[in-house]
Parts: sequence; structure tokens; C-alpha cells
Amino acid sequence: MLKSLMVAKAKEELDQEMLDKEEEKQRYLLEKIPPLQTQGMSFTELQELCQELHAKIDVVDEERYDIEAKVLLNKREVKDLNIKVLDLRGKFKRPTLRRVRVSADAILRSLLGSKHKVSMDLRANLKSVKKEDTEKKRPVEDSDWRKNVEAMSGMEGRKKMFDAAKGPTQ
Repeated sequence: MLKSLMVAKAKEELDQEMLDKEEEKQRYLLEKIPPLQTQGMSFTELQELCQELHAKIDVVDEERYDIEAKVLLNKREVKDLNIKVLDLRGKFKRPTLRRVRVSADAILRSLLGSKHKVSMDLRANLKSVKKEDTEKKRPVEDSDWRKNVEAMSGMEGRKKMFDAAKGPTQ
């Protein structure tokens, strides 16, 4: 109900606006162009009047053409400037990136599309390591570092190092 009343009111206002524009146009034309009095004019006078009107029409057409050319030029300049602004500013607004968790299957599906049919388990190809294997790699004989320090300390240790650097004695 309310909507239909609003539409009817808008239609009335639009019709009134059209009538106002038409009256304004008629008033403007009466001010600028006086009505022609052709009654009682001879043929030569009518020809002269027609020539005068054609001259006025030519002047108005020239002005109209010049104005249209200026408008088109301005529109082109505005369009070029808008393109330059877009180029300087960047055409796209860069969105803030969010961290997204995606599985390997989803990545392959998005890249390959319908070609990707096999599900890929990345953990299946990993080498399994047992704890026992890492313990075997350690040297069995752990030497006590304190014994080595005691053996090398003092003059005896330095003599041993000197003798070892000299090589075997004869």
C-alpha cells in the first residue's frame, strides 16, 4: 500500500517536472526568438527573411559543432587521465593475505583439476627411522675424558706429545 502510494506520488512529480521544463522552454524561445510576421510580406521580402534565418542557423550550427568538438576532446582527456590514475595507483586493490591450511590433495586438485584422482599421502614416502638404529651408530666405547686429561697433564704428557710429533725413535 505504502509502496504504491510512493510510486504514484513519484509519477505525479515526474509529470509535473516535465510540464515545468516544457513551459521553461517555451518562455526561453519567446524571449530569444520573436514570432515571425509573414503576413503582408512580398516574395522578395520573404526570400530575404529566409536568407537571414539561414545565416543565423549557420552561425548557430558552427557554434554547436565547436562546442561538441570541445566536449569530445574533454571526454578523451578525462578518459586518458583516468587510465593514468589507474596505472599509477595500481589496477587492483591488494587484499590482506590470510594463512590457509590446505592439504596436498586439495592443492593437486586445484592445480590439476579433474585429472587428479589418486590421493597422495606425503607421509607414506617418508623413511621410517627406528630408535635402535640411532643407538647402534654411537661408539660403543665411551672413553672418560678425565683420564685423557690426567695422562696429558704435567711434563710426562708434554714429553709424550713431543715424542709423538718427532716420530719413532731409533
